[in-house]
Amino acid sequence: MGFLKILLIFIFCSFLRPSIQSDLETYIVHVESPENQISTQSSLTDLESYYLSFLPKTTTAISSSGDEEAASMIYSYHNVMKGFAARLTAAQVKEMEKKHGFVSAQKQRIFSLHTTHTPSFLGLQQNMGLWKDSNFGVGVIIGVLDTGILPDHPSFSDVGMPPPPAKWKGVCESNFTTKCNNKLIGARSYQLGNGSPIDDNGHGTHTAGTAAGAFVKGVNIFGNANGTAVGVAPLAHIAVYKVCSSDGGCSDSDILAAMDAAIDDGVDILSISLGGSTKPFHDDGIALGTYSATERGIFVSASAGNSGPSLGTVANEAPWILTVGASTHDRKLKVTVKLGNSEEFEGESAYHPKTSNSTFFPLYDAGKNESDQFSAPFCSPGSLNDPAIKGKIVLCLRSISLLRVAQGQSVKDAGGVGMILINEQKRGVTKSAEAHVLPALDVSNADGKKILAYMNSSSNPVASITFHGTVIGDKNAPIVASFSSRGPSVASPGILKPDIIGPGVNVLAAWPTSVDNNKNTKSTFNIVSGTSMSCPHLSGVAALLKSAHPDWSPAAIKSAMMTTADTVNLANSPILDERLISADLFAMGAGHVNPSRASDPGLVYDTPFEDYIPYLCGLNYTNREVGKVLQRKVNCSEVKRIPEGQLNYPSFSIRLGSTPQTYTRTVTNVGDAKSSYKVEIVSPKGVVVKVEPSALNFSTLNQKLTYQVIFTKTTNISTTSDVEGFLKWNSNRHSVRSPIAVRVSAE
Repeated sequence: MGFLKILLIFIFCSFLRPSIQSDLETYIVHVESPENQISTQSSLTDLESYYLSFLPKTTTAISSSGDEEAASMIYSYHNVMKGFAARLTAAQVKEMEKKHGFVSAQKQRIFSLHTTHTPSFLGLQQNMGLWKDSNFGVGVIIGVLDTGILPDHPSFSDVGMPPPPAKWKGVCESNFTTKCNNKLIGARSYQLGNGSPIDDNGHGTHTAGTAAGAFVKGVNIFGNANGTAVGVAPLAHIAVYKVCSSDGGCSDSDILAAMDAAIDDGVDILSISLGGSTKPFHDDGIALGTYSATERGIFVSASAGNSGPSLGTVANEAPWILTVGASTHDRKLKVTVKLGNSEEFEGESAYHPKTSNSTFFPLYDAGKNESDQFSAPFCSPGSLNDPAIKGKIVLCLRSISLLRVAQGQSVKDAGGVGMILINEQKRGVTKSAEAHVLPALDVSNADGKKILAYMNSSSNPVASITFHGTVIGDKNAPIVASFSSRGPSVASPGILKPDIIGPGVNVLAAWPTSVDNNKNTKSTFNIVSGTSMSCPHLSGVAALLKSAHPDWSPAAIKSAMMTTADTVNLANSPILDERLISADLFAMGAGHVNPSRASDPGLVYDTPFEDYIPYLCGLNYTNREVGKVLQRKVNCSEVKRIPEGQLNYPSFSIRLGSTPQTYTRTVTNVGDAKSSYKVEIVSPKGVVVKVEPSALNFSTLNQKLTYQVIFTKTTNISTTSDVEGFLKWNSNRHSVRSPIAVRVSAE
């Protein structure tokens, strides 16, 4: 059951941490910055004393059991925000609101987790290209906020690793003091009541291994996906901050405390594969903490969420964050089911029998169970009581509340010899390769209906399941995963989100326990899907770019990835979504990451950090709300506000009515010192895009040039519609592409 428990990472919903009922709850309290505050150790002590002055004089509350519980400060923040986390009653918060310097208090939110061959799919090869240019990410420190880590896993071996940079100030806490090495250089736990950074879920071990795992030979799962497992930046260092419990719940008070420490410790990259529902940035703990991190030069990569394909579901959408969606890669763990009428359908499964004999067995439709139409069609545990199931392949509907492996266990317990899982219609062609307990596969909803139709038309329906093993070279890859959350951004519609996509479907990486009954627990791996998996791929790419270009800012690294991203698949056709139609910008952002091209982008959009002030004021935040993000007082009436589309971002997302709109962008030359670029424009339908000037001529490295983009609607429409295009700056060696999303307003 441990494996069933840890695979809850697929579900993107809120998990509540169980607790004893009490009037005390954890609040995150924002206060004004004390005057003359400076960053010294003595001032940190003074800052904590200042925070303590806000705590109420009444220091106890009565729990439901009648016991007194003390109100207390949990965390004192000094980097990510001005404020603290404390256990308080609602009455105590009311009392605190009267104090001078108080800004706001919010109950902590519980966020959830968003949950080998992929480096090769990304074009990373030993002794050449970006791996060679960056020396595999040497010297870069990736901070992973997750469920912890299994330190003894071979993916975290430090063979061939240099010591961490001299700037590193982090530590390995608790029972990790003897576990860390030159690969795993930091391990802290912020999970209250659990002082160990050990991973008892699996998610954190997987994401850390994906970002920066060492080379491990002879890796497979049930004999599938055999080869050498390696992270994207195998010589980068890893620092782990455990902020999530084993059930997948991650409190923002813990997340903020971890970011606070990571900034002091000296990480270069923050990898965040978790998130919650959209909130204004001033009320979003991840947005607040990552703003402070980015201001200090730390690159932040975060998962977009697993709430797709519904529009407007993207998480972690602040413009200072690289928001990462998920896509497939070109490896399949192919399984086919052949019907008695010779029809054949393809699916995937990580299960692989020792011998595959393609024997035909009778089919059984779990949905035909008239005594239980609620749970039996989904093959819920305990629902399959029909003796006729024995010796048959069972058709089950995919359940959003059950693990696929649990559904298979239910079939096995009932005597079934195999399982065909029919996916929801909205999942399209996205399929999961699970480590099943019996011969089983996922099929699309359309194929499932054909199988059911055959069953209804045959007096003796039969089928065989054949395992083909690992198949490389899917020309449709990458395909946007159905679960990958979609834009537009709710918190800031004028910033196109997600920014980019990367491998996030059926990703093989390190795991704390064996999932295929392999007794060698020192070498355990698992195949997992989610934007949680795509995020660390991009974190690893950022580490490679940081190592190759140590002077690049976080915004420059983000721009390099976005403007060089692929918009076509391996067949050189437009990237598709789960419906096998062209993916739109709200699904894939700028496109699929291309690490080698990102290392030599030609031009970058380097967003000046001071531009975030007029941007935040332009979101119509109050002075106090902007001050919460900036950690200082701001008067927006004295700031020249800018619309969201005016931020110097590598993409465009605008709403266009009858009045033309003009935006400016500034690009920095990081390619050839003397170079000339000409603009190429593909205007969205019903919109004219004009760029002035139409050519940019650079004479030196790091030279900045500015251009204007004028958007004009050309036709009147009766309903609001979303259209898209792009502009591209081309030189004789570089192509710098910016996607354009336009919501054209009806007249």
